[in-house]
Amino acid sequence: MSASNEKTNEFLPGILPPRRTSSGGRILALRTGLVVLAVFASTFLWRASYGIGPYHSHQQNNADICPQVSELIPESNGALWKTLGSTYETDAFKTRAVDWLGGAVRIPTESYDQMGPVGTDPRWEKFGTFHDYLLKSFPLVHSTLEVTKVNTYGLIYVWKGTDNSLQPLLLAAHQDVVPVEETTIDQWQYPPFSGHFDGERVWGRGSQDDKSGLIGPPWRVCLENKFQPTRTVVLASGFDEETSGLHGAQTLAPVLLEMFGENGYAMLVDEGSGYGEQFGRVIATPGIAEKGYLDVMINVASPGGHSSLPPPHTSIGILADILVNLERNPFEVHLERGSPTYKSAQCLVHAPGLPASLRKDIIHAEHSERALRRTERELFKNPMLRNLIGTTQAIDLIHGGVKVNALPEQAWAVVNHRISTQSSVAATKRRDTELLTSLAGQFNLSYTAFGARITDADVPAFGTLTLSEAYTHGLEPAPVSSTGHDALPYQLLSGTIKAAYNSHRGLSGDDSLIVSPGIMSGNTDTRYYWKLTEHIFRYGHTDGASGGSLSSGVHTVNEAIHISSFIEMIRFFTTLILNVDESELP
Repeated sequence: MSASNEKTNEFLPGILPPRRTSSGGRILALRTGLVVLAVFASTFLWRASYGIGPYHSHQQNNADICPQVSELIPESNGALWKTLGSTYETDAFKTRAVDWLGGAVRIPTESYDQMGPVGTDPRWEKFGTFHDYLLKSFPLVHSTLEVTKVNTYGLIYVWKGTDNSLQPLLLAAHQDVVPVEETTIDQWQYPPFSGHFDGERVWGRGSQDDKSGLIGPPWRVCLENKFQPTRTVVLASGFDEETSGLHGAQTLAPVLLEMFGENGYAMLVDEGSGYGEQFGRVIATPGIAEKGYLDVMINVASPGGHSSLPPPHTSIGILADILVNLERNPFEVHLERGSPTYKSAQCLVHAPGLPASLRKDIIHAEHSERALRRTERELFKNPMLRNLIGTTQAIDLIHGGVKVNALPEQAWAVVNHRISTQSSVAATKRRDTELLTSLAGQFNLSYTAFGARITDADVPAFGTLTLSEAYTHGLEPAPVSSTGHDALPYQLLSGTIKAAYNSHRGLSGDDSLIVSPGIMSGNTDTRYYWKLTEHIFRYGHTDGASGGSLSSGVHTVNEAIHISSFIEMIRFFTTLILNVDESELP
């Protein structure tokens, strides 16, 4: 018992020293004692209800913080689920899975920034080869499902259910991969497009991101087992997700909308993070939102001339000062109640390794501003988490000058912003504009920001400072998918994650892992699918990808996936399709 409680006990009834008193005094003393007892009891119950104290009691006491659902095992489709589960454990199926994924990796479907339209840029043609591979490897799928091609290489597979009144399940995955830098090929343990299987892992670009997600849904094995869905299942596959989906998902979206209408899909699951250990507990983090996106071009123009007669500051020097000022002033970041990252933090209270003081602050943060700020300070010691929560800025491109003895007449840089789910494109533009106003005055620059004149046009200036959107318009943060008690799609996904995780390990019960709402660190093709459903989730069911992070090797050298992880992913998609098929979703 704490010292404060020991002090309280000094004044409990029966502990007061005996003394003479009047009947009125005895009544007053009794009333005082009862009040103190009530305060003590309410304090004890309050502490217990919020799980303050030893970890062993928190699971019972913190049920309302990050509430969990039970594992969800298919019932009417239970026999098929068990049959397929047994199949997935065989060496014969492992061989098939290796062949399917390895063959997909061996086709280098790289997408590049600023590719020309399909039909004019020959770099798209490799996707035709990939389509031939899919047709050859999954003939039953292509003969049974309806296949629609959009903009030549976008794919929509429709597996029609027997009940047309039910909204379909929509899955999404992309065919393209990020390019492999020629200078890094020697750093790969196996060639990047070899699809090599070393007995444990399939190696190569796309093995994780995202050909495993494309090959993972169990169309072929379900069809081989004569499964006919009640609810329609749709797979949408773009081919330039890694370059913002302008030719792929952006063209697929209106076709998908026409097929089933606005909010016509029961739920959508696209690529995303998976599960991993945090503070001694395995936590799965399906993304319920995505941050926004904005590229800002900063352009400085000043008079040219011979470099032997330079001004105090050239355009490059001015730009350098501006960029240093940007990095000295990162966006202010706060953990806000109700945000996806706040919900993620709340789920940490179920982790046994979480420091007791941090657990206490997270619990109190719902009603205490000081506890919220203490939670924020402690969590922000992790730079990745801080970046997930707030709006970020990264200076990624810079250019200036054409010749060593010529003063640069122009210098520019591009700053990439990932916008907090609690902010907006407009707020990000406003902050950048205000931050650079004083520098425009310091260097006597005429200042225009996003089409608006900031300085007086009639005042003479040494040069110009211009802020504008680079390449594409900004993207607002995605709508946040509901995770409440009445959010059936999220509850179904959570139960499915637990069932897939358990069945792959021969476990049972609800405590093997925690499912926590999260956000994606980047943007997916779902940016174009907001009108299709209010229930959008980014989740890949892979080990080692948690808290909004990506698996090791994604977008860099030595990308690979353990074959057991790939088979578990297939098991997850199987469980999801069967659970949604028999669910009470509309």
